[in-house]
Amino acid sequence: MTTTRYDRHMYAMMNDRRAAAVYATAGRRRLLVGTHFALTTVGVGSYIGAVFGSGFGSVAAVAIVLLPWVLLTGMLNGATHGLLELRGRMLDERQLVERDRVRALAHRITLWLLVAAAFGAGTYSVLTDAPLQAAVTPVLIGVLAAHWMMPLWVAGLRVQDDLGDVDDEFGGAS
Repeated sequence: MTTTRYDRHMYAMMNDRRAAAVYATAGRRRLLVGTHFALTTVGVGSYIGAVFGSGFGSVAAVAIVLLPWVLLTGMLNGATHGLLELRGRMLDERQLVERDRVRALAHRITLWLLVAAAFGAGTYSVLTDAPLQAAVTPVLIGVLAAHWMMPLWVAGLRVQDDLGDVDDEFGGAS
């Protein structure tokens, strides 16, 4: 298959190791995913508040969260070597299998999140005597965001340490 200039550029960008120290260990990647999850939650919650509520505070919160969220998204993509961003022709067989596994696991997690969201929206409707439609749109926006980000979070948690970043058993770098 022919690779394009775009493919080569994206491959180089996703495999740029200048920020590798940020996500070199599993603990750092977990922190990165957790922080990204928190920023996503704050951003989506603020967006829902801005759309369905009133006030400038929600709009400001979305604007404040956006830049660090974008930077962390880039770091997660770098940590996974572009597993979810690169075209299939730029990935080797091992990466293609891993991408399929990540997507399947993210799909299963999102399924259970949808079940919980449907149950939660129904429970909200019953407990507050509010029409179900009052809860459906905000819940759908939240679940859509989780569905969109879940593969990246799963990939960020599943990625293995680079061999070059691990000390060998004799105390020296590999």
